[in-house]
Amino acid sequence: MTSGPPTGVPGDFAAALADLRGAALRSEVRLTEIPAPRKVAPFSVALAGDVLPGAPSGPRDPSDEHDHDDDPLATGRFVVLHDPAGQEAWHGTFRVVTLVRATLEPEMAADPMLADVAWSWVGESLESAGLVPGTDTLADGGTVTRVLSQSYGALHGTPDAVDLEIRASWTPVGTRLGTHLRAWAALLTMAAGVPPLPEGVAALTRRFTDRSRQRHTVGP
Repeated sequence: MTSGPPTGVPGDFAAALADLRGAALRSEVRLTEIPAPRKVAPFSVALAGDVLPGAPSGPRDPSDEHDHDDDPLATGRFVVLHDPAGQEAWHGTFRVVTLVRATLEPEMAADPMLADVAWSWVGESLESAGLVPGTDTLADGGTVTRVLSQSYGALHGTPDAVDLEIRASWTPVGTRLGTHLRAWAALLTMAAGVPPLPEGVAALTRRFTDRSRQRHTVGP
């Protein structure tokens, strides 16, 4: 095993991937590596996440994909983009792009503060991971969308549902991206309504495939 990064992969990107692999998350959060964006940055990695009630700790085994019949309480994506040359809008060479989706109680749809509260979860999640906006993250931004679904006709009687979508992105300072992954996981569990308990964490080690060690994408 070589001590340096794989051929063609910048040292900063290799260090960021290594730190992601070492992150420890709550056992309810299950991660899967998915295809990363191909045209936004020369290097990238993407993870899909689900919050599953009562999910066991430890790495996810692909053969166990259908072991849980429970629907996810929340789903999302965590994407890391890296451009060694930097991008002006990022104010750096890395960019973290996240998505969280969850279904909330119907009565919450009428709450005029719902979007503001949901966006405040982003800052709380960053702070819970020990990240300080303006110091550990730059150019933070995002959107909150809520959709009220009502059923008619043959589906009459189906309970109304409120789908909440939080999109947030920021520029991490440094390559310690495991902390940023933990912040996103905290946001995911917060949207899912999982109490912020300290116990029940699981190491992320070995949840990445060997593709994480290769150059993921080629820029436009």
